[in-house]
Amino acid sequence: MALTKWVGWILFVGIVMIVSGLLSLIQGLVALFDDDFYMVTRDGLPVPVDYSVWGWTLIAFGVLLIGSGYAVMFGYTWARVVAMAVTFANALINLSFLAAFPIWSILAVSFDLIALYALAVHGGEGRLLRPERR
Repeated sequence: MALTKWVGWILFVGIVMIVSGLLSLIQGLVALFDDDFYMVTRDGLPVPVDYSVWGWTLIAFGVLLIGSGYAVMFGYTWARVVAMAVTFANALINLSFLAAFPIWSILAVSFDLIALYALAVHGGEGRLLRPERR
């Protein structure tokens, strides 16, 4: 199987997932250490939980996004499935976090939607980049 233009797209999506994971990590750390940073109190969020819970959730999904984004760049099927599930869940979490900090949430959801499209359509192309294939 020859390299196609979609291999570059999958590399891009892996990087987008890693960036989205880093955004989630930053959001999570801010939620843990500075509750006053956000625009609404926890009662103004769609799911009224403490910002510490949001922080740990965002940190966990950030780590999962970074790990699965790295694995997606090499076309592993398990990584594609995990990445789609984690990316979809991260988009939902960021949508529910929208009232707290809209700019970061919209940016994170946008990255997640780009990644979901590419994973669903061309996620297997990265297998051409595995070290054992060279």
